[in-house]
Amino acid sequence: MELQIARQIIDTLAQGIHPVTGEAMPEDSPYNAPPVIRALYAVSRALEGTGEAPVPARPRRTPPPNAGKPWSDQEDAALETAFDAGIAVKQVAQELGRTAFAVEQRLVRLGKIEAHAGGGRYGNGAAQA
Repeated sequence: MELQIARQIIDTLAQGIHPVTGEAMPEDSPYNAPPVIRALYAVSRALEGTGEAPVPARPRRTPPPNAGKPWSDQEDAALETAFDAGIAVKQVAQELGRTAFAVEQRLVRLGKIEAHAGGGRYGNGAAQA
């Protein structure tokens, strides 16, 4: 079956219409359940285009080169020096090959700044040293 035909069938089902007879589906039909309708529309959107595999909505960013790696004593010293000199966190992060979030969390661990109210990035207390 061609993907275009399959998409037309899915679109018809998502509209609550029987794809073969053209009649409206009964109210108690599973095709009229909101989660099923949303799923059908999601599949339809995934099938848009040339019929190839769906392309992610946005490409993933490449992480900085040192993301996830342990911090060295030399990096800690450079971070402390940059922080004491008043260099912006974004700039320090770029120079160290880290994310700004990682730099902020390391500054918390080094005792240079206080953890954000509510804890870590997701409010779970993970940022506290």
